[in-house]
Amino acid sequence: MGRISVVINTLNEEKNLPRTLASVKSLADEVVVVDMKSTDRTVEIAKKTGARVYEHKKTGYVEPARNFAIGKAVGNWVLVLDADEEIPLSLAIKLKKIADNPKVDSYRIPRKNSIFGKWTKHSRWWPDLNIRFFKKGHVSWNEVIHSVPMTQGAGADLPEKEEFAIIHHNYDSVEQYLERMNRYSDIQAKILIVGKHKFIWKDLITKPANEFLSRYFAGEGYKDGLHGLALSFLQAFSEIIVYLKVWQQEKFLEQGITLQEIEKELKEVIKQTSWWLADANIKSKGFFSSIPDKISRKFLSKNG
Repeated sequence: MGRISVVINTLNEEKNLPRTLASVKSLADEVVVVDMKSTDRTVEIAKKTGARVYEHKKTGYVEPARNFAIGKAVGNWVLVLDADEEIPLSLAIKLKKIADNPKVDSYRIPRKNSIFGKWTKHSRWWPDLNIRFFKKGHVSWNEVIHSVPMTQGAGADLPEKEEFAIIHHNYDSVEQYLERMNRYSDIQAKILIVGKHKFIWKDLITKPANEFLSRYFAGEGYKDGLHGLALSFLQAFSEIIVYLKVWQQEKFLEQGITLQEIEKELKEVIKQTSWWLADANIKSKGFFSSIPDKISRKFLSKNG
């Protein structure tokens, strides 16, 4: 029989933690909470539910503390959750069965992201597969933000179905998004700087444009309505902030820019947008009604 340790890292999560802990009650043989210097009632809440609580220095993001938390688990299976996540009963039952009769050493679990009060099914937010359930000793994280964990042994994916998905209560407000964006962009800019990236003015056009097109068109964010449009613009905006922070590190060194150069870059963005618009129309229309869009897309590809 597999013993399951649920591992949760926290920082000022008194609002979310009770929901997370309640969702794993039927699954966990133990709960390990590693707190990163919370100033609210997070630690008190964790201890009251019987979780084993440890302290870790505040790092600004979770990856550096994950390995520490996993190291405190005593179960032979580990489920990693964030404090703003919960699991449905159907997933708990599924994981229990896996631990008792495993076929592989680690599993990627789909994640259902609730953003601004709505399950975001597109824009590259679904199925959002993450390695979260594994035999202890087979998975570890490096200390890079949003990094993919390192694995040993065989792995598999759970079905991309809502009943087997972790529920992630992601961004509740624009203010929360902007607060996290500011924190994450600091780290992302530092990674670029360490990697010797030199800021060029074109970054302020090409990087956000590519992010928007990737989210809204390639990721079919348009199928999520206004939520998809807003999120795609916010993700694009975050790219602007990252590269402005790289520029800031370079002491806002001036660069020569002509209107002709700006025009050239913007025309390329318009051309790419037109191609993706035609592609989206082809996917959403019937065969005959999409013929003009197919011709347009072919023309744009030839002249790309």
